[in-house]
Amino acid sequence: MIDGAMSDPTFATQVSRWYERNARDLPWRKPGIGAWAILVSEVMLQQTPVVRVVPAFQAWLARWPEPRALAEDTPAEAIRMWGRLGYPRRAVRLRECAVAIVERHGGVVPDRLDQLLALPGVGTYTARAVAAFAYGQRHPVVDTNVRRVVCRAIAGEPDAGPTTRPADLVATEELLPVEPAAAALASAAFMELGAVVCTARAPRCAVCPVESSCAWRASGQAAPTGPTRRPQRYAGTDRQVRGLLLAVLRESTGPVPHQRLDQVWHDDVQRARALAGLVTDGLVEPVGEESFRLAGDGPAVPLP
Repeated sequence: MIDGAMSDPTFATQVSRWYERNARDLPWRKPGIGAWAILVSEVMLQQTPVVRVVPAFQAWLARWPEPRALAEDTPAEAIRMWGRLGYPRRAVRLRECAVAIVERHGGVVPDRLDQLLALPGVGTYTARAVAAFAYGQRHPVVDTNVRRVVCRAIAGEPDAGPTTRPADLVATEELLPVEPAAAALASAAFMELGAVVCTARAPRCAVCPVESSCAWRASGQAAPTGPTRRPQRYAGTDRQVRGLLLAVLRESTGPVPHQRLDQVWHDDVQRARALAGLVTDGLVEPVGEESFRLAGDGPAVPLP
């Protein structure tokens, strides 16, 4: 797709200047926000729109402004605070990450890429995002938006593939300035350009800072039609049932009898399957034989 793309030495500068004038005012972009806040934002933003993340992010940081505060609280409280943000296992993984940061790094989010990658639930994208945006390092930070920008502007193709490949990291890194701080700024700029201008189905080419040099525009190819991926059905799925079960457990301060959970959904087989999945994922735990509660719902145990 973008193998062999050659970097334009002015590309990053053009996009970075545009970003400095047009970047959205988001709480995790505030000067001095800190690595922990950036890590939280990156986990929350996975598969979740910005508009939903902003209030959840602000509430989370107000309660747990540093890793130790979250690490010393229970998994159940993390799940409760996650609310309806979606994919609640991220809350458990974020708490596990906080515990690891306290135990391995004295409560400070590490700045080395290998140490970030070793944290629970932190993958290739998140580790590089924290290293770049929190610590100003030079790393290719590649998400769907960045892949699309590079694919179009440099390789001249209308869209990127479904997943990030090693070639995408290489092609993006070729576009970054040598100076680390400038590279980190460019990484944020590429992402913003893909999110608000070079969008998948309705790109706003007239306001794009690199429209005149865009290889895709020069090719005359049209943007792909139809959805970028098949929309996931929600109504009637196990995901919906899991959400309904979690809602009852989040609002309870103790074990919830099985009979109360039985009222959540009419299909006994599907409800049992959804509940079993929540237990397997570490979100819910049985209490005796007839009750359930959020994982770790009890007194918090201080870390050493």
